[in-house]
Amino acid sequence: MTSSIPNTPLAADDTSLWIAPPLPWYRRLTGDLLGYVLLAPAVTLLAALTIYPLLYSIYVSFFRYTGGVMKGFIGLGNFQRLIGDGQYWNSLRVVAEFTLVSVSLEFAFGLGLALFLSQKLVLRGLWRSLVIVPMMLTPVVVGVIWRLMLNPGIGIINYVLQLLGLPAVEWLSKGNWAFVSIVIVDVWNWTPFMFLILLAGLESLPVEPFEAARIDGAKPVRIFLDHTLPLLAPTILVALLIRTMDCLRIFDQVFILTGGGPGNSTEVVSLYLYKTAFKFFDQGYAAAGIIILMVLINIVSMLYVRVLTRQEE
Repeated sequence: MTSSIPNTPLAADDTSLWIAPPLPWYRRLTGDLLGYVLLAPAVTLLAALTIYPLLYSIYVSFFRYTGGVMKGFIGLGNFQRLIGDGQYWNSLRVVAEFTLVSVSLEFAFGLGLALFLSQKLVLRGLWRSLVIVPMMLTPVVVGVIWRLMLNPGIGIINYVLQLLGLPAVEWLSKGNWAFVSIVIVDVWNWTPFMFLILLAGLESLPVEPFEAARIDGAKPVRIFLDHTLPLLAPTILVALLIRTMDCLRIFDQVFILTGGGPGNSTEVVSLYLYKTAFKFFDQGYAAAGIIILMVLINIVSMLYVRVLTRQEE
């Protein structure tokens, strides 16, 4: 039996399309619920690892909480203690100086490497891979490796200095040299991160402004100042923001290299709060210090974001 519907192709000017009927409400609801169900494990894990500890820390900061025992509500008492705590403010000063020096050096070296390795070089891919190797190591491993290298007796750094006729240095046991040591280690570990972000930014820049500048006879330095830096500014600000936030909460490397010593010369705020909470068992006071640190980091981040927004406008 043949069909009564003619099997003829659509006319060329026939623009009618078949439109599927809308799904029933219960089918749409099922689809929405499926999305929430799939997201639920990730959201639950995020809340358990970040949101709950943050809220609990804020709660604990209003109590006298020592030795794992809640001993009473004291309101803003912990925060008032922080105002007069010279050691806490010294740790903030140390981490601020460390952040300023480390981020500045990482940006300078990272930008230099990005500019150099963005050129057409032999085995360019290999050199790029070698540059990012330090970033692949965890901070704990980096701290252990550099602690051995900076050892005054068996470390390779002093051995090389003595081969060059220079005196050995007590890298980790003298205040100024200990601070220099943690800066060197951080710069070595995280300059590759700055390099990767800046390299990606450089390779995404439009080529037309640079070609026009070369045609006009502009020198490389002038091209860099007038075109590269302004166009790369948003990427630079993002890189600086990420590294600044990381440096302000540094803990691993300082804990392994110097433990905050000698004295308090390298005691960053995260290490001071760690000692307060787990060595002196004053968890409420440490929680208050964490809240202050979090507020300061957010203020710094907001300043970066404000500058970035103005730059984009």
